[in-house]
Amino acid sequence: MTAAADLAPAGQTTLASLVAAHGTQFILATFTTLTGKPCAKLIPASAVEDFQTEGCGFAGYAAGAMGQVPADPDIVALPDPGSFTPLPFIRPGLAMVHCDPHVNGEPYPYAPRVILRRQLDRLAALGMTLSVGAEVEYFLVQKNPDGSICPADEADNATQPCYDARGVTRMYDHLSAVSEAMEQLGWGPYASDHEDGNGQFEQNFHYADAMITADRVTTLRYIIQMLAEARGMTATFMPKPFADRTGSGLHFHMSLWGDEGPRFPSPGADDVHGLGLSTLGYGFVAGLVEHAPALQALIAPTVNSYKRTRAASTSSGASWAPRAATYGGNDRTHLIRVPDEHRIELRAGDGAASSHLAIAAALGAGLDGVERGLDPGAPGARPEGAPLLPRTLLDAVSELDRDPVMRAVLDSADPSGKVSAYYAELKRNEFYDWHAQVTDWELRQYLTAV
Repeated sequence: MTAAADLAPAGQTTLASLVAAHGTQFILATFTTLTGKPCAKLIPASAVEDFQTEGCGFAGYAAGAMGQVPADPDIVALPDPGSFTPLPFIRPGLAMVHCDPHVNGEPYPYAPRVILRRQLDRLAALGMTLSVGAEVEYFLVQKNPDGSICPADEADNATQPCYDARGVTRMYDHLSAVSEAMEQLGWGPYASDHEDGNGQFEQNFHYADAMITADRVTTLRYIIQMLAEARGMTATFMPKPFADRTGSGLHFHMSLWGDEGPRFPSPGADDVHGLGLSTLGYGFVAGLVEHAPALQALIAPTVNSYKRTRAASTSSGASWAPRAATYGGNDRTHLIRVPDEHRIELRAGDGAASSHLAIAAALGAGLDGVERGLDPGAPGARPEGAPLLPRTLLDAVSELDRDPVMRAVLDSADPSGKVSAYYAELKRNEFYDWHAQVTDWELRQYLTAV
């Protein structure tokens, strides 16, 4: 696990010292909206001292989904020096630093990084920390003359392209550049592979503290997109860009740790379901299972997300996306996979999710199960009465409206409930905007139906 402090000479951990140590000329002062959009200003190195103490201002309404109207005061982004990330492979002298948005001198409750920090503070009060690994999936595409998209690699047309050595080799320049960037940053990249859809890839790096991983997912998406663009391709994290192919997930591997070490493994006597987990571990799983329907609104947050989770079929024969709130062992059909006793994998999230918001929501759901002493029941079975995962974004928002625990995660920095109400309305309107469109399917279905 490498943070900014590990990238600097001894004693040089202020933002100004990091900038000097790396010969940085400009910093991308970055924060993300509730929809995961990365927003940034380009700060010259000559202004780093003022930036470090005063932050930089943004018109929040212009940035996007940040809970503001044009009359509201500026969002001031205050840098977290620990997130400093040099990006010379994008532009010489460029770096990125993640920021905590503030308004009127207070942490801004609509900011995903602030929301995640609140959940991590809650966990710290229980004497634990959260480690997270992320599987980042995406498609490399190009546009056809008619505006449609196709895989950037025209030869990538096999029915089952997953792990194809030739497909990986044809995209070697891009994949190796991304991997080398992560290696240079000390993230510990360990694999790049061709995924189940034509044009789809995944790149992995070592797990880290939850906030570090959330920042790195945002940074990695930026790196992937910029390096792809430089090679004439578009990298998209859209959950389901092709109707007949597997969609892109954002799977999280999660583990809780205390002073005594990992908290998920069972000491033996309390492994009631045979997967090697402790009572605490099963409680965490149970919380995720119980809150899964509402959780979907936060980890699968777009109209397009539900074309991935509800896919009838794909050209490869499997969607690899869960449909029910179940858990099991090393079985990729479940919402929660338990590959070993140290970690669990949440498989329902997708490429459209805000990494900070998704991790915060998953942690909030899991902690509710721990605090209430929930039991998830037998592995592999759907708990009695538990529904299938939502069929649409509108269904997921309705579940969010009914789930006080998931709403409380959104409202963790503002208990008045304004953040969860804003988010729900934002997503309802997104669904209605999509619903108002007249599609090719409707023309084929109804043009001469009566």
